[in-house]
Amino acid sequence: MIGFIKKDLAMIKSNFKFLALLIIVYSFMGVLGKMDISFILPFISVLVMISTFSYDAYNKWDAYSATLPDGRKNSVKAKYLSTILLVLVMTILTTILSFIISYFNKSINTEQILITMCGTIAGTLLVLIFMYPVIYKFGIEKARIGMFVGTFGLIIIGGLIITYFDISFSSKVLEFLENYLIIILVITVISLLYISYKISERIVLKKEF
Repeated sequence: MIGFIKKDLAMIKSNFKFLALLIIVYSFMGVLGKMDISFILPFISVLVMISTFSYDAYNKWDAYSATLPDGRKNSVKAKYLSTILLVLVMTILTTILSFIISYFNKSINTEQILITMCGTIAGTLLVLIFMYPVIYKFGIEKARIGMFVGTFGLIIIGGLIITYFDISFSSKVLEFLENYLIIILVITVISLLYISYKISERIVLKKEF
């Protein structure tokens, strides 16, 4: 398992300089008050991990891993764990940078930064949750098209809902969400991660390479 994770991380090693450059650029823009970096860097880290599927396909990694003991299962598990690890590292780094930027801008709001951190982890992991089963099922190229279409589809649907439906919540519901939102978010994301992983695992176990 450790070897599979090292393989995925080694594949993105060449992107570390690119990520470091983005961190510097976005941090500078954050200090100037031109950009909120809380979501961008973790999201980019997921896109970087998604690019490893192209390397796997080019090098016929899936066919090779299928010959190893529990290779199919470990390959899927490592892909999920590597992505989660990179997202957590980038989110923690982004949170530290947010505190530093807030200090320079004299507007430190610890609660807001920590809430943003939780939302960032949940939001970026949702990309993993929905994209990885699609990639394993249809391949990286078709999945990219699906992500593009799906993103705009969700934007359009969201816009229509806001425009044509009057959505309001009672004070009790809002109070409940305010008190338990983080717990609900954590349980939901973990549950969806597990479901996504099991779907991907099932797809890979049945796939012929």
